[in-house]
Amino acid sequence: MMKLTEEQIEERLAASDGWKREDGKWIVKKYRFRTFLDGIEFVNRVAQASEKLNHHPFISIDYKMVTLRMTTWHDGGLTELDFKAAAEFDCAFIIK
Repeated sequence: MMKLTEEQIEERLAASDGWKREDGKWIVKKYRFRTFLDGIEFVNRVAQASEKLNHHPFISIDYKMVTLRMTTWHDGGLTELDFKAAAEFDCAFIIK
């Protein structure tokens, strides 16, 4: 993967649902759930998607809020894979 340009990053963020840039090198999204266990189920779906892509987010679980952070370390910033993973994670988000 190649690191995306600033313009490419802005285009992909504009097309994403709720993902935001943080500290220049991350994309971040918070997901809120009705129950703690709904959030844990989501994290398990994220884990499965991450394994398929071989690209893993930083995951923070704060009761009913799950925060995902993405970057591509070996390319020194954001790549197409980060945005592909973000779209997969959005598909895994289910509110009951």
